[in-house]
Amino acid sequence: MSHTAQSGDKRNSTLVSRKRLVIAAGNGWLMKLVRDYRFIDYITQGYVLIVGLLILFFHRNTVPVWPVLLAAHALVLVGVHYVIKRASLDPENKFFRFLRHFYPILLYTGFYRETGALNQMFIEGVLDPFFIRLEERLFGCQPSLEFMAMLPYRWAGELMYAAYFSYYVMIVGIGLTLFLRGKRAFDHYVSTVSFVFYICYLTYIFLPVVGPRLFSRDLGGFHLPLDVVPSHVPEIPGPVQSAIFYKIMAIIYDIFESPGAAFPSSHVAVAICTLVFTYKYLKKLRLIHTICVILLCASTVYGRYHYVVDVIGGALVAGILVPIANWCYNRFDGQSSDKVSKD
Repeated sequence: MSHTAQSGDKRNSTLVSRKRLVIAAGNGWLMKLVRDYRFIDYITQGYVLIVGLLILFFHRNTVPVWPVLLAAHALVLVGVHYVIKRASLDPENKFFRFLRHFYPILLYTGFYRETGALNQMFIEGVLDPFFIRLEERLFGCQPSLEFMAMLPYRWAGELMYAAYFSYYVMIVGIGLTLFLRGKRAFDHYVSTVSFVFYICYLTYIFLPVVGPRLFSRDLGGFHLPLDVVPSHVPEIPGPVQSAIFYKIMAIIYDIFESPGAAFPSSHVAVAICTLVFTYKYLKKLRLIHTICVILLCASTVYGRYHYVVDVIGGALVAGILVPIANWCYNRFDGQSSDKVSKD
């Protein structure tokens, strides 16, 4: 072999070695950066990053406040990372220890409301006409209108809207119970619930569906074409409107409404997710929780929050995503809290 060829081989070998060192250094820096991350941190930071990139590249003229949202995403990325690192460096600090466990829950409402500002980036208008025609084809009517007409009584309204409200009680109540019983079970719970939420939120950005309340009034500037509106849309009966929980839910939706977040029903998906953890850890609550989840599924249609198809979609999402989340949690964070005693 000539001297020139040997020199060329040495140079190539040196370049390859340098590239490997650079890659190794880069990997080492990245591993150090996420050294204290758990599954929940990866999916939360991943969601914030993905949605931030969607805003950056696809906002067009549909998101007037996109610079503000982009800055908020950058702030959340940095803030969450700081909380993770600070809690790791100072595990005795109760404030950061609390944030370490609960920060995803504190972000849910903001993420949910944001979907209403982003759901016109990929589709103009809403997909409700398609869902209305699908309901008509499947059931021969609009169940969301007929259900309440069948039970126009105050007791029915109280029961159904209380069941719908129980969604918030389920998320917080099951979470706090698991937190008090064992932090690992709680982390598993929050990781799974968050995974389901994040996939639902991403879906809302790409598939805006408002829900049956669009029959009665425009929401978020959206309205239905006349050819899909039934000839008679019954008003919500007076006795139902007098129900206490009807009024409570009206206040909640006036404040936190995000038009376009109906399919799949995150209420149904997350309620089923909480039920899975009740069956796993809280045996004494299984029966009452199961009844509450069944009533909640019915209430989403009764209260005209969702089409029946949304409910089916939410159940399917839970059936698919909960096992995936469990597998990922076990893969990233070791064996889930099977060691926690079951009540």
